[in-house]
Amino acid sequence: MALPRTYESQNCSIARALEVVGDRWTLLVIRSAFEGVRRFDDFQDALGVARNVLTDRLTRLCDEEIMRRVPYQERPERYEYRLTRKGVELWPAMMTLLMWGDRHYAPDGPPVIVGHRGCGGTLTPRFTCDSCGATLGPGDVDTRPGPGA
Repeated sequence: MALPRTYESQNCSIARALEVVGDRWTLLVIRSAFEGVRRFDDFQDALGVARNVLTDRLTRLCDEEIMRRVPYQERPERYEYRLTRKGVELWPAMMTLLMWGDRHYAPDGPPVIVGHRGCGGTLTPRFTCDSCGATLGPGDVDTRPGPGA
């Protein structure tokens, strides 16, 4: 039985947010977008997701204004997908989920290290650099293979 998509009997922002981003493929599309993936075929290659599933997730993310379609070629017409400000605001949640997964499901260590481009330090749970103390956002970091890669 599917969960209802309306919440008249409860006032729960978590439940409402999960209706939009609580699906595995949706979160992986968002993760890939943070990693710089923009084009449909590149999302498919990176994720190994079926075309119809990817189409559905990208359409939903655009409908919810988390991503937007931007033309990059006229003939034939082709689009890329970019995170909107609303999408970029998911970065702290994505990083928190990554760090939680590293703590509980990465027995060989984190598969990916989120590093500060400025000094090479790493992201802390407070979204600061463990080396220089700078507050970090998605534009301040890059990723590199970790010990569990």
